[in-house]
Amino acid sequence: MAPGQVYSVLAIILTVLPSLALAADFVVGDQEGWTNKSNYTTWAADKVFRVGDRLVFSYNKDNHNVFKVNGTAFQSCEVPPPNEALTTGYDIIPLKTSGKKWYICGKPKHCSQGQKLVINVQEALEVPSPSPAAGAPSSANGILASGYQAFAAAIAAIAVLVIV
Repeated sequence: MAPGQVYSVLAIILTVLPSLALAADFVVGDQEGWTNKSNYTTWAADKVFRVGDRLVFSYNKDNHNVFKVNGTAFQSCEVPPPNEALTTGYDIIPLKTSGKKWYICGKPKHCSQGQKLVINVQEALEVPSPSPAAGAPSSANGILASGYQAFAAAIAAIAVLVIV
């Protein structure tokens, strides 16, 4: 592989890594999972959801399901057509856009008993660029960015060793 190609590959890797490193998986309901016995408003209250994160709905597929709905259907617990249900018992939903997202269980009375979740998804975090001036790292870069830089340097070194 020519040196120019190596740098192109490294540039692509280093561009994609920050978004992957900053994404998080949120298991809805934590250890309890997706049931009609949890308060999902309380569960979501202290969490920050961002574009790139994923919701993981873990539940007994014989007793529950997941529907992505709009705000109106969420408020009224209106269940969409059955073919729109997620039913595997372990459904992963990538959060691809910012804004409000609504989810309900479509089993009889489950939504009205509180098995519904609304979240507000924020834009993805940007990894800060290094400042052009040399000096001590600022608090804006923090530990995460410096850890990313060390990780990126290690990947670059491994790539060069493998290719050469």
